[in-house]
Amino acid sequence: MTTSPRPRLIATDLDGTLLCPGGTVSARTAAALAAAEAGGVQVVFVTGRPPRWMRHLGPHIGGHGVAICSNGGAVVDVRRGELLESCPLDVADALTVVDRLRAELPGTAFAFEFPGGFAREAGYTVFHGESETDHPVGPAAELLASGAVDGLFKLLGKHPDLSPDEFLDRARAVVGPLAEVTRSSPIPLIEISAPGVTKATSLARWCLRHGIDAAEVVAFGDMPNDLEMLAWAGQSYAVANAHPLVLASVARHTVSNEHDGVAAVIETLI
Repeated sequence: MTTSPRPRLIATDLDGTLLCPGGTVSARTAAALAAAEAGGVQVVFVTGRPPRWMRHLGPHIGGHGVAICSNGGAVVDVRRGELLESCPLDVADALTVVDRLRAELPGTAFAFEFPGGFAREAGYTVFHGESETDHPVGPAAELLASGAVDGLFKLLGKHPDLSPDEFLDRARAVVGPLAEVTRSSPIPLIEISAPGVTKATSLARWCLRHGIDAAEVVAFGDMPNDLEMLAWAGQSYAVANAHPLVLASVARHTVSNEHDGVAAVIETLI
């Protein structure tokens, strides 16, 4: 029986994994993250969240201050609010993706995450607590053609009727190799990135720059957008509340985010 090497980096998803159901960091989790950093283990948040949703997490992110956002589409210095790196979708490909999804899955409405912020179609409802007026609103084709969403690193699509998993499966079949399609939300919301851009690819690039091997990484996740990262890392854990596909794909499990599942594992590692 071989022993896994001591981890040098902890890569964790946020919503549904590290964060409490209300989107906060519990005292136990904050202490575990701080202990990991103090012990020389890097902590990197690897999330589907856009950069604009990261500001309040700065105190917990570790000495480097960097998070991988938008499923790998953006690398951000959270404390400085600075975009360090992005992997934008080609505008022509994004237009083709929109057209295909609109034709094959009528009712799909689109939104856009880009370095300048957020834009959406009128039919794309914003999340509770977000403003409906402080961003560009218009047809997808016009927003893309006008350059209003320049540097687009995540395209979002919502459907009013399909189940979340059916929407994802059908969207992947429609989009094909033009883009990466995944999901992390409990509602029928798909997240679309440039081809080859996933949490895993951006995390691997970060680790390469810091001389960290995949075998030295411990990763945590809960949703389909975490699967590539969980497959890449040397040790991976699914929280108990994870999507059934994630639970079936990952050998190691921990308790739910509500019960500080990430912290429970970190405490055994430090």
